[in-house]
Amino acid sequence: MAIFNFLNPDKNPTGEMSFLGHLEALRWHLFRSVVVVMSLALILFFFKEFLFDGVLLAPKNPHFITYRALCHLSAKLNLGDDLCITTSPFILISTDISAQFTTHMWVAFIAGLVCGFPYVVWELWRFIKPALHEKERRYATGIVFYTSFLFLLGVLFGYYIITPMTVNFLGNYQVSTEVQNTITLDSFISTVTTMTLLTGIVFELPIVVYFLTQIGILTPTFMRTYRRHAVVVILVIAAVITPTSDATTLIMVALPLYFLYEISIFVSAYVIRSKNKIA
Repeated sequence: MAIFNFLNPDKNPTGEMSFLGHLEALRWHLFRSVVVVMSLALILFFFKEFLFDGVLLAPKNPHFITYRALCHLSAKLNLGDDLCITTSPFILISTDISAQFTTHMWVAFIAGLVCGFPYVVWELWRFIKPALHEKERRYATGIVFYTSFLFLLGVLFGYYIITPMTVNFLGNYQVSTEVQNTITLDSFISTVTTMTLLTGIVFELPIVVYFLTQIGILTPTFMRTYRRHAVVVILVIAAVITPTSDATTLIMVALPLYFLYEISIFVSAYVIRSKNKIA
């Protein structure tokens, strides 16, 4: 026991940790998270064809599953080929001698971060959990699963819905027929990864609402009262992350976001009921 206390000088005999002790614990949680993410990134680095041809460059291919689904939908709605994507909108180039290698490393890191996200959330939960009361822990059961699930769901939504529409719209957009689109590799990768990760973060709205309700900033009554204002904000967000003039595309993105808002109201009401039971 004496040796244990010597190795943990920030922990007092009552079992409570000092401020520096908490910082040290957080450092080790973050360190393990970084190790896992970097290990996954290193492993995925060796699967270059899968990362690029199979994943990141796939939305550029006319045979991408989203484009095939849109073409099938177009036939079902008797729209002919209006929604079909039959040609690749642009070609990719690399203008820097080290661009492809550095892009490869960056893509491997992003892939490692996405795959390791559940573990990172679990480590952060392990750090926060001891500070909660027993009933608070019980009501927060499953927080790691729901946080990870919503993030990965958002990533999939961003990859299969928002990214293809963005790539197709911006890749075909021309200010003049005299200007041809030849997109650099880093620009394309940056667009795909930004759109995908941004959507993953946006899908964490119910989790954010959960914690804001816990600390008393949000209430379900407030969210219901300003539901119309939220709809306007959702439409603005959908318009920003989908740079197209197509109303159908805007609605396809806005509807899931509005659904998340309604779920967030339910989450906020659940937190209020739980807090009343604890009280």
